[in-house]
Parts: sequence; C-alpha cells; structure tokens
Amino acid sequence: MYNIISLESLCKKIIDCPHSTPKWQNEGIPVIRNYNLKNGKIDCKNLSFVSEEDYKERVRRAIPEESDIIISREAPMGVVGIVPKGFQCCLGQRLVLLKIDKSKCLPKYLLYTLMSEYVQLQIRRINQTGSIVSNLNISSLKELKILLHNFEEQRKIANILSAIDDKIQINNQINQELEAMAKTLYDYWFVQFDFPDQNGKPYKSSGGKMVYTPELKREIPEGWKVEKLGELIQLERGVTYAKSDIVEKTTNDAIGVLRATNITGNVMDLNDLVYLTKDKINNKQIIKQNETLIVMSSGSKEHLGKNAINYYEEVIGFGAFCSKIVPQKYSAYINTFLQSSEFKGYLLKQSMGTNINNLTNSDILDCRIILPNEEILDKFENMVEKNIKLISNNYIQNQELTQLRDWLLPMLMNGQVKVE
Repeated sequence: MYNIISLESLCKKIIDCPHSTPKWQNEGIPVIRNYNLKNGKIDCKNLSFVSEEDYKERVRRAIPEESDIIISREAPMGVVGIVPKGFQCCLGQRLVLLKIDKSKCLPKYLLYTLMSEYVQLQIRRINQTGSIVSNLNISSLKELKILLHNFEEQRKIANILSAIDDKIQINNQINQELEAMAKTLYDYWFVQFDFPDQNGKPYKSSGGKMVYTPELKREIPEGWKVEKLGELIQLERGVTYAKSDIVEKTTNDAIGVLRATNITGNVMDLNDLVYLTKDKINNKQIIKQNETLIVMSSGSKEHLGKNAINYYEEVIGFGAFCSKIVPQKYSAYINTFLQSSEFKGYLLKQSMGTNINNLTNSDILDCRIILPNEEILDKFENMVEKNIKLISNNYIQNQELTQLRDWLLPMLMNGQVKVE
C-alpha cells in the first residue's frame, strides 16, 4: 500500500533558479539547462559554462549536490534529472532544485515517481500563465501529489528501474567507445594518411608517395582522388507541415517525424517526435536504417550541419529543417567523414559572413571529399561496418529497455506489480 502525499512534504527545500541569463563562457563550471535533463539524468554532451564568480552568485540560495533533483518549469515543463556524485554545477533559467528529505523518501524513488504518468498528468494540467507556454510555478510544484510507498518498497522499485537505466547507460558507453574507434581509425588512415601499406606499415610515415592536389591545396597519397560529395550521395529535404497537420501518436497511419532538436551531438533521439498522417509524407521523406540525418536550418549557426546515423528499423519521417544523406557506396566511410572535423570546418566556412542560419543543397553536394583506392576503402568498410551493426543493436535494445521501464513504472508505483 501507499500514501498520497505532497511533494513539498518530501523535500527539505524547493529552490527556484536565478531569474537572470548567465554570462556564458567556453569553459568553466557547467550550467544545467532544460535540454540537459534527459530520461532522469543530466546529459553532459552539450553543456554551457560560467565563471567561478558567476557560479557563486547562481548558487547563493542553494548548491546542487549529489542526489538533488532538478525539474524544469517550462519548455518543456516537468522534465527531471538527478545530480550525480561529484558533479559541480549550477542552474540555468526555468529550473527548480529539489533537496530531498532522505528520512522520508529515497531520491531515486522520488525521481521515478516524478517521471511517472501519475505525476506527469498532474503537470500537464497546470498552465497558470494562460499563455501558449505552460509554466509550472513553485506553488503548483509543491502541491504535486506523490504516491509514497514504505522504504522497503521504495528501495525495490528504485532498484529494478535503476537496473534498466544502468543497462541503457552501459550500452551508451559501449556505443561511444565504438564510435570513437571508428573516428580514430578514420583520422589515422584518411587525415594522417598512415593506413597500412603493402607491407603493413604506416603509409605516409614509411615514406609513401604523396601528390599535391589543387582542389584541397594539400598532398594526398598517390592514386587517390578528390570528388564532390554529390557524386557519392543523394540528398533529400524533409517534409514541410503546418501545426494543423500534427496528429496524435495513436492516430491511424500516424508516422513520427524527426526535427533538428532530435539530434544531440551525433546521436539521434526518437523521443519527442511530432506525428503526421502517412499521406502527408512521401517515400523520399522517410529515413531508413543507416541513412544520415543532417540539420540544414537552425536558430544558431553552431547547430548547422549536426548529423547522426539512423540506427533504427522503424519507419520515421523527417522535417524540412533537415535533409537525409543517402550514400550510394561506402556508407561507413562517408558517414564517418560527415562526423569529421574537416566536414564541420567546411560547413562553418559556408555559413560565415551571413545572418542566415541555413545550408543549401549545394553547400553539401559541392563539398570536396578524398576518395581513397578501393582496396583501402574496402578494408575500412569491413572494419567499421561491424561496429555500426553493434551500435545499431545497442540502440534498438535501449529502445526496448526504455519501453519496458516506461511500462513497468506506473504499475510499480500504483501497486499493480510488486517486486518479490
């Protein structure tokens, strides 16, 4: 059995964030922003930073500590993350810090309770501003109703859900390592040109012949070519839709549509899709497994050209701010090139000197790419394709684990399922 109790009664303090925009820096102490809260954790892939002085000002009312919970007030509201051990940070705008009374509630249990449909439904009903943007104010936050089990049940529920999340995290770490291996191999072979020669020795370091190419204004190995990327890929722009075209996920023939916000770093996230009916999307606006999605338009130049491989098997569309890149051959080589510093540097040059934050098709298709000989390309493909398959399997498994967690969560909370 459980009691229904207010969130305020389970917290020692509920502290609103400073209502000021931080002075951003390229490095320093991390500032948690709304988009850093993901699946109950703090996503550190795209952090913003402030100075030590600004940090002290922002934590004047409370310092975020291990097991504190951060919850967003808007855009979107009700997203949560827990502060990990040894992580120094402060809060950006539209966030609230919860300091849990551990004599009443386990932080991990409360975290999952806040993620549950029981609480999220309460949050969705709140719109105190009367505006388009829903806002979770402090008084409403304090009054949220929590299903509170005894400590033993809290521990069991938190443990089983944490075990699922831990496996998801392990898969993510494996994927990061596999992706890093592919990038390191690409850099070693196609940037430093130390691929194995006929004797198995590093080509350039062992005196392999280099030839100057005017297109790149540098030397490349003898026998290699320079091509336009457009000779090796197809590029398709996504679907344009109006708000009135968006339907519920449960609608017949509804297809999820990816947007620019679904790419973080080089990872594609299938959460928070919009849905359109099948008749609104043509076949060219469906992205298939192992094709790449690239951001063509963004509110910020730093997000232009972000791209990620689609590792999933399900049918997914993509919006007009994005394009899909379909390699005609050597997909592992081309997809790794798209993640390289060369490609990112090229796109940065294309967008410099303009106030328009978008890329044209010609910006992508006219990009120059080194085309090694077929023997080296085949070796690279064989090595990296195995990694891509493992990465794909891990992402698909994470999808299934997330569905399992989300299915278990409400039933564990309301007592329909018990952990023995």
